[in-house]
Amino acid sequence: MERLLISVPNALAEKFRHYVPERQRSKVISHLIEEEIERREEALYKCALAVEKDVALNKEMDEWDVTLKDGLNDEEG
Repeated sequence: MERLLISVPNALAEKFRHYVPERQRSKVISHLIEEEIERREEALYKCALAVEKDVALNKEMDEWDVTLKDGLNDEEG
């Protein structure tokens, strides 16, 4: 288990201590972090899907493929 040092506004910390029992605080924070990471991963996934479906962008990217080997030799020297 790893410890993290985070900063939160004083009022939020006070409410957290008031409403969440001491022995449940790490579990609650871990759960909230997991939810936020899942939300961000889903947003990133949806963004990637949108890029894959963007016909104009994919056409432009295909046009740039001709530059992939610019300046590279097939021979090792």
